[in-house]
Amino acid sequence: MDKQTKNVNMNIQDGDSFFAHELSINFNPLQFVLDFKNITPRIDPRSQESIVLNLKHNVIMLDPYHTKRMLELLDKVVKDYEKEFGKIEKPKQLEKYEKKTSKKSKTKDADNISPSYFG
Repeated sequence: MDKQTKNVNMNIQDGDSFFAHELSINFNPLQFVLDFKNITPRIDPRSQESIVLNLKHNVIMLDPYHTKRMLELLDKVVKDYEKEFGKIEKPKQLEKYEKKTSKKSKTKDADNISPSYFG
């Protein structure tokens, strides 16, 4: 039998860097949907009354098995990070914001407050 050599051409397309400061996660029986969001407020220089929210999304869909594997990997990487650099703690600025916000509104759950452009 003759061995045939085949060339394989591969084109790698790097994704754009994306900073996400909000995340929503949903699921159905077949997949988990991770929706990473970047929300940037813009003020229209012609009108100080008009604010535009620029919203970018990057969505990742994973089957349940790979979602579980990602969770295990993320847990390992965070533990390695904390071993090298120390425990990750909530930023003091966020604690101050939550304290200030919880005083204004006693109806909100203080543990579930985080800054958001949607209130």
